[in-house]
Amino acid sequence: MQPFENKVWLASPTMHGNEMKYVTEAYETNWMSTVGANINEVEKVAAEKAGVKYAVALSCCTAALHLCVKLAGERLYGKPAIGHGAVEGKRVFCSDMTFDATLNPVVYEGGIPVFIDTEYDSWNMDPVALEKAFEMYPEVKLVVSAELYGFPGDIKRIKEICEKHGALLIEDAAEAMGATWDGEQCGTFGDYSAISYNGNKIITGSSGGCLLTNNIEDANRVRKWSTQARENAPWYQHEEVGYNYRMSNVIAGVIRGQYEYLEEHIAQKKAVYERYKEGLKGLPVRMNPFDADRAVPNYWLSALIIDEDAMCKQVRGETEALYIKEASKSCPTEILEAISGINAEGRPVWKPMHMQPMYRMHECIGRDGSMRAKTNAYIAGGVEDIGADIFRRGLCLPSDNKMTVEQQNLVIEIIRGCFE
Repeated sequence: MQPFENKVWLASPTMHGNEMKYVTEAYETNWMSTVGANINEVEKVAAEKAGVKYAVALSCCTAALHLCVKLAGERLYGKPAIGHGAVEGKRVFCSDMTFDATLNPVVYEGGIPVFIDTEYDSWNMDPVALEKAFEMYPEVKLVVSAELYGFPGDIKRIKEICEKHGALLIEDAAEAMGATWDGEQCGTFGDYSAISYNGNKIITGSSGGCLLTNNIEDANRVRKWSTQARENAPWYQHEEVGYNYRMSNVIAGVIRGQYEYLEEHIAQKKAVYERYKEGLKGLPVRMNPFDADRAVPNYWLSALIIDEDAMCKQVRGETEALYIKEASKSCPTEILEAISGINAEGRPVWKPMHMQPMYRMHECIGRDGSMRAKTNAYIAGGVEDIGADIFRRGLCLPSDNKMTVEQQNLVIEIIRGCFE
């Protein structure tokens, strides 16, 4: 088959032209720094869309998550001495199957991530495993939970578990802007939450993020921290550590224009998901799972998982993978190679954090209360490691909302061919 002349991306920015109106406004009024009307409007719209009182526009979602951890740590443990983190030496329960930006801020602030295994029903943090973790470590007072690929799990149950144990919840809704659980927007469940405008997200500014909160004092503290923690004085006065985390008014102009198309982008992403679901019928695969009665995804990335008995032999090292082709079987490595061969982009699902070299010695707790083995095996000592299993059998498909039906049909045909 002939490869696509223009690459079909996993997820790329979709621009509409209106964004330039606000970028030009920033240019012509000379508000090119980290203050201006675009920032003010992004914060207003972000809060309204998410259903919270306040949003603080920051340079990226990781910055937002960092300041979420700092807020939570100081609320729980008090203000640390200079040179010490807000959660210094404290265990923090974190999603295991996610991007490392979810939990790296815990380490920035001196915390010790303890990973919570994933559930098959949503590919998100398992509430049962979280309960087991609190039984093992009742002193833990902070949980960081991510929502994968725009498909929320039972974040409400996770919130209830946190409240039961007197813990705060940080909701990493970077991938889930516009998705809902029980009719409530993702980003509203956390005591502190974060959303992303990275270049591949449902709407984008090329970069940027927002911290979401219902507390005006916390919003103001974040604004202060994000501008190097300057005090209200005629000179540069500093009483605490600050950061250069504020959003640019130029980038905010792009985001401001993008917000007008959030619902349109979600509808386009849903159409991509539904075409994959229909086109892959009859194959031994399943699409991203979600509870249709309670969750409304934003369908940011379409992904699939291969049935166990349809997996061919596959071995992964730290940076490379090998497989042996078998009739009627396939694996993520083969499918991703085949997709790449027609100039389309896919990728493996997130490799769980407890399998990452930098976090292998950290604990990961499953729904039976047992620890996951520090190994790439998905079964260790009879204990099922769900996150590792999803990583072994799952992959993300080209999900760009500009992909044509004809392009997507060819991707589907390529995938079907891998199982012949």
